[in-house]
Amino acid sequence: MKILMVEDDPIAAVVLEASLKQLGHEVEVARDGTTGWQRFAAEPRRLVISDWMMPGLDGLELCRRIRAQGGDYTFFILLSNLSNTAENLDQAMEAGADDFLAKPVKPVELKARLRVAERILNYATQVRQLQEIIPICGYCKKMRDDKNYWSQVEEYIGKQAGSSFSHGVCPDCYERVLVPQLRQIGAVPPPYPEVKRVVK
Repeated sequence: MKILMVEDDPIAAVVLEASLKQLGHEVEVARDGTTGWQRFAAEPRRLVISDWMMPGLDGLELCRRIRAQGGDYTFFILLSNLSNTAENLDQAMEAGADDFLAKPVKPVELKARLRVAERILNYATQVRQLQEIIPICGYCKKMRDDKNYWSQVEEYIGKQAGSSFSHGVCPDCYERVLVPQLRQIGAVPPPYPEVKRVVK
């Protein structure tokens, strides 16, 4: 897995990077929170391990920024020399951290936390894929929502995305439906109108 590691202590960074690589992960190291955020913003990662206490942009603020960005879910592990008090854990979780590891990090604990992270990220991917599959009737083209209610395409998309529609007739339906109707009433069907695209 590609991991973004943010650690300002050079010795702690070397030890943690070696541990992660030994576990088979690809690691990119940022030596401060600002650099970590810039790298994440340029190329989001599914897993971030960050020190809490750093000059400038600390781990909590980095986590808040990642959560505010949205997109695919990122598992965030916060590292700290601070004790695992209820207050510290509350602060970490409120900022959006998924897990909290005390420094120095023990390899066996790191391995266990990374397994949990991988499992959760896999579940998050599966949920996203399920949400992207939209059931549609093969006959009338109505779409089914998550409450098992079938609705027309425009109604479904309007509810899901807040979009509105203007209606028209595609060339196939014009030839198949409207041309015969016009001929039946004695009208001469005009050629299908050419759609002019407006380039902004």
